[in-house]
Amino acid sequence: MVKYLVALLGWVDERFPVSKVWNEHLAKYYAPKNFNFWYFFGSLAMLVLVLQLLTGLWLTMHYKPDATLAFDSVEYIMRDVNWGWLIRYLHSTGASAFFIVVYMHMFRGMMYGSYKKPREVIWLLGMAMFLALMGEAFMGYLLPWGQMSYWGAQVIISLFGAIPWVGEALAQWIRGDYLISDATLNRFFAFHVMLIPLILVVLVYVHIVALHHVGSNNPDGIEIKKHKNADGVPVDGIPFHPYYTVKDLVGVAVFALVFAWVVFYAPEMNGLFLEYANFIPANPIATPEHIAPVWYFTPFYSILRAVPNKLGGVIAMFSAIILLFLLPWLDRCRTRSIRYRSPFYKIGLGIFTVSFLGLGYLGTQPVTPAATLLAQLFSLVYFVFFLAMPVYSRWDQGQPVPERLTPNIPILERPGLPWCVLRWLVDKIQAHPQYQKLMPVVTARAEDVYNKLPPFIKVQVERFCK
Repeated sequence: MVKYLVALLGWVDERFPVSKVWNEHLAKYYAPKNFNFWYFFGSLAMLVLVLQLLTGLWLTMHYKPDATLAFDSVEYIMRDVNWGWLIRYLHSTGASAFFIVVYMHMFRGMMYGSYKKPREVIWLLGMAMFLALMGEAFMGYLLPWGQMSYWGAQVIISLFGAIPWVGEALAQWIRGDYLISDATLNRFFAFHVMLIPLILVVLVYVHIVALHHVGSNNPDGIEIKKHKNADGVPVDGIPFHPYYTVKDLVGVAVFALVFAWVVFYAPEMNGLFLEYANFIPANPIATPEHIAPVWYFTPFYSILRAVPNKLGGVIAMFSAIILLFLLPWLDRCRTRSIRYRSPFYKIGLGIFTVSFLGLGYLGTQPVTPAATLLAQLFSLVYFVFFLAMPVYSRWDQGQPVPERLTPNIPILERPGLPWCVLRWLVDKIQAHPQYQKLMPVVTARAEDVYNKLPPFIKVQVERFCK
């Protein structure tokens, strides 16, 4: 059987470079050996993308992109289609999960300087994906044709009307009508189902190709290609497969547990993932009491609301996104990783993170004088962090960066109060009689399962454990 498979692979390789692609991007792609928790989110983003494509495909089989039928078709999917409720909740929860892992992925890039030379193009492609994802989410948000979908789209599209001279014509062109109507729903459906997913898939492919061309960054911000052995292999690198494919499976398992809990027990997430007003059919003559976008748009929506002038708010909102594109050229510090940067930058990034989360929260709340003042303060922090970066990053001398990767310190050996508390908890658990009673049973069961594994899997497990 193996002989025939090898022959088949050889036949395919003569016509299509399967082995070459496998080796270049997995088996012989050497990644830094000190990847940590923050490096799960890139692979999780790809996982959620596939989930969204598959669940979206199933939903389009029953959804009707018609203003008189759209809401009822969603109710039909939820109530009458076999497992329709599960597919819909997987898709709606997946949208929020997508933004969670993408925001975490972007934050990791900011911590470890993954936007710096020679990875500027990777960052720009990632930001292009972020923009495409925002467009995909916004257009998909209208499709359920509920109250919040309708009025949220109305508010966001009307913002384009603030642009001088061309604003009203542009807003009308986006809607395809003088107001949100069947024409808007149809074109948003086409973009959401066909155009933007294709753009996202292409951008993901190009993003990965660019990443594998220059190599992955790491928590130390050191180029592993500078130190190679006699065979030309980075001494601080390990093959992506099987080491990081197995590592990512652990992240996938934990993510799947949390994701499943949300889908089955809290799919609306108290109105954050699915707003309560969206369970009411769209009514063009009845405005909801409080109109707000989904949580993943709220940081930028808060910046918009913080500016009293409508045009000024639109400019500020789009400027907040454009600044993210310019990050590789705003940061003038030569040190990549936050591990070796000055305390000033660490504190600045922490304050920026708090302001971004604060803007996100305020965007979900009704407008009050106190909330507006806080939003203006957080918006000021957001813009100062980026606009002042060319100045303060020049002063950031940081600490000496090692020539080689530093080993990851085991969790139970790390200094600091949080890790001391964790060690105390582990000691308490291990000293518990129930733990001491169960561990021999669990260990014996694990050994039994391992002994029953096929030989080729055992080889991979032993290779990984070494």
